[in-house]
Amino acid sequence: MPKVEKIKGSKRYRAAVESYDNAKVLSLAEASSQLANFPKVKFDETVEVYAHLSVDPRKSDQMVRGTIQLPNGSGKEVRVIVFTEKPEEALAAGADEAGLEELIEKVTAGFTDFDVAISTTSAMKEVRKVARVLGPRGLMPNPKSGTVVDDVAEGIKAVKAGRVEFKMDKTANVAIVVGKRSFTPEQITENAEAAISELVKARPKSVSGRYIKSLALSGTMTPGVSIDAAPYNKN
Repeated sequence: MPKVEKIKGSKRYRAAVESYDNAKVLSLAEASSQLANFPKVKFDETVEVYAHLSVDPRKSDQMVRGTIQLPNGSGKEVRVIVFTEKPEEALAAGADEAGLEELIEKVTAGFTDFDVAISTTSAMKEVRKVARVLGPRGLMPNPKSGTVVDDVAEGIKAVKAGRVEFKMDKTANVAIVVGKRSFTPEQITENAEAAISELVKARPKSVSGRYIKSLALSGTMTPGVSIDAAPYNKN
């Protein structure tokens, strides 16, 4: 569930909490509709699905991560850098910054003002030099997340069009972006369904029994709405 300490005392937040029965577990479609009814703030809040999993984060064979191509996009303007020997091609394809040695030096110096880092396969040997900078921030290019590519233009297009990554944290929680508050409930439902489906596919083979302990849908400034996890725990 999202952290709400800083906003839980606001009139808007209290009004949202009091507007529904937070003890009730809803279907995904019902949760999307409930979220749409909450009071809105002046900016377009990000909407995320939160899941708590019955895995052991300490075990390497139980790491949960993946990527999703959201059917309705993420609603977010994605800033992309590309590590490549041909920066002009990456920039022409929509990269915000591109290069190799100079870009590596810039990142080493602390530059992380971007959302996704892509690398060509041939550049990865050099890119590993910044693994200590990008790794802890979840920004290191990785073949499994589709950010190590041979076709740079297609890689950039996929990321900009609404591909999002997810990775379980040290407490077995996963947060996945599924859109904006400006999206319709139907768009949020479709995106969240795709996200949860991909999360289910990422289930480690060594995990038995109930995989998803709890699910919730939340905007940046809203309470979390509990979602019935039972339909997604069927083996």
